Amino acid sequence: MVIPVHDVNPVRRTPVVTYALIAANVFVFLFMPGLSGSTAGDSSLAQTCHLHAFLEHYAAVPRELIHHQLPQLVPTGDVRGAGCALAPPGYEKSPALSVLSAMFLHGGWLHLLGNMLFLLIFGNNIEDRMGHVRFALFYAACGYAASYGFALVNADSTDPLIGASGAIAGVLGAYLVLYPKARVWVLVPFLVFLPLRLPAWLVLGFWFVLQAVYSSGEGVSGAGTVAYAAHVVGFLAGMVLAWPLKPGTPPPPEPRGLLFGRRARPRHTW
Repeated sequence: MVIPVHDVNPVRRTPVVTYALIAANVFVFLFMPGLSGSTAGDSSLAQTCHLHAFLEHYAAVPRELIHHQLPQLVPTGDVRGAGCALAPPGYEKSPALSVLSAMFLHGGWLHLLGNMLFLLIFGNNIEDRMGHVRFALFYAACGYAASYGFALVNADSTDPLIGASGAIAGVLGAYLVLYPKARVWVLVPFLVFLPLRLPAWLVLGFWFVLQAVYSSGEGVSGAGTVAYAAHVVGFLAGMVLAWPLKPGTPPPPEPRGLLFGRRARPRHTW
C-alpha cells in the first residue's frame, strides 16, 4: 500500500471545512472512553465497559439501520462480575443520526491518523472546487451512502460501524474524477520507503482496487474488522456526485426566460 504525503495541486482558498473536520475528529477521539491512547481511556475492565456503552449509543449498527430493531438490553458502562452490566437503554437512539455521530469516532490512533492524512491531502482541493457548504454536504452524503451501503450487505450485523473512512473514500472518488492527472507524492514500501511522484489516477485507482479486493475477503486476513465494502460504496458515491463538476462536462442549460444573456419580457396571450 502506498502512503500519500503531498499532492501538487494548489488551492485558491483556505479549506476551512477540511480543517474543521480534522479538528473535530481529533477532539472526539481524545475524549472517547476506554481507548488506549485517548485522554479518557485505559485498559481496565471498567473503561472497556464504558467504551461498549458509548459505542452502543453513538455508533452505527447495520441491523438498526436496515431493520430499525434496537436492542432491548445494552451495556450500561458498569462492571458486573467478570463482564459488563446490561440493562434496557435509558436513551432514545435514532439509527439515521447514529451514522453522523459514527463518522467522528475511531478505533485507535492508526485508524484516526490514516483517515486524517487522506482527508488533509485530498479534501482541500475538493472543497476548493465545490465551495465550503457544498463540500460539507458532499462529505456527509458520501458518509451516509457508505454506511447504508455496507449495512445493506450486512443487514443482520450487530457490530458497531465507526470511522470517517466512508466519507473520505467519497473525497478520493471525487478527486479521481476532477483531478486524475494531478501529481501525488507517495512513499512506496520496498525494503525502505521510496518517495515517488505518481499521477492521482494511479494512486487512487490502485487504492480502490485494493478496497474492492479486500471487500470480497481476498488477500487479507480478518477482513471483517474493516468495513472495506463501505470504502467501495463511498468511493463510487463520490465519483457520481462529483461527475457534474468534471472538466469538459457541458454546463446546465440556461433557465427559461433568458434570451442572449438578457431576461425576456413576459408575454401575455389573450
